[in-house]
Amino acid sequence: MWIGVLCGLLAGAMWGLVFIAPALLQDFSPLELAVGRYTAYGAMALALLLPRLKSLLATLVASDYAALLRHALAGNIVYYMLLAAGVKYAGVAPTSLIIGMLPVVVTLLGRNDHGAVPLRRLALPLLLVAAGIACINVDSFLHAGPAASLAHIALGVACAAGALLCWSWYALDNARYLKRNPQFSSAQWSALYGLATGVIALVLGAGAWAFGSAAPAAPARDWQLFWTCNALLALGASVIGNQLWNIASRRVPVTLSGQLILFETLFALLYGFLYRGHGPRLLELAAIALLVAGVTWSVHAHAGDARDSGQALDPDLVEGSGVAGAAHRHQP
Repeated sequence: MWIGVLCGLLAGAMWGLVFIAPALLQDFSPLELAVGRYTAYGAMALALLLPRLKSLLATLVASDYAALLRHALAGNIVYYMLLAAGVKYAGVAPTSLIIGMLPVVVTLLGRNDHGAVPLRRLALPLLLVAAGIACINVDSFLHAGPAASLAHIALGVACAAGALLCWSWYALDNARYLKRNPQFSSAQWSALYGLATGVIALVLGAGAWAFGSAAPAAPARDWQLFWTCNALLALGASVIGNQLWNIASRRVPVTLSGQLILFETLFALLYGFLYRGHGPRLLELAAIALLVAGVTWSVHAHAGDARDSGQALDPDLVEGSGVAGAAHRHQP
């Protein structure tokens, strides 16, 4: 089991990089960040998929292409654009903590799929989570820099919340689709999902370049850093991190894997504190403690309800309910 815990920790360390990249690449728009990251990831997915690409494509029907389109948009491109905008306008800490609510939100939205948990069982953990979110937002507004307006911070918080809802919907829709289509293995769907994301990223990038209005002259941007960061994200977060999570998912109980997802949030916060050069403030510490306590309590409440009813937790919804969870278990 400890090997699984270690792999979960390392996967969280990889996924936490997703939050720091937008801070490092502030000269680039969220669309450019999404296109760069997923173009690189699509190329890697193509390389992994190439030996079996023809046979896999032959099995697809129109509904499969529609699912790949909406999953690639909701689970990767739109999600990451909202995440990047959240980091740009609100900062790493608020964005990572808000998106850290994914295990709770996915459980709530999908509770009818795998045994409903009475809301009264989740009332107190949700209250802790809400208090944590309140703390991090109060801290953000109190410590806004001179160049940051309250409107920008509010926009960043809204984008982070949008990313949370976007990915939560995707995680559930993806899990349900795979259950209805058992002809696809996790590895097959994962490879197709990564390839579809890369193709859509290329189309969006080409469209933005072809139809974008001419922009005024701006200082030269560091494109070498841009492509280096995005290649590292594609390899580290989308390939290596997902494989580490697959190992962890097989070696630890489902309920524990739900809590291991918190490593992603904690590493994102650590990277953010290192980037800005000082540790967490008092309200940030309170937000971290409240969120970790609330999410962990929620996982335990759901696990206890499943044991009481004699049902097993649905691994597609619980093992994969982090920033790189349910669908990330189906990526190469």
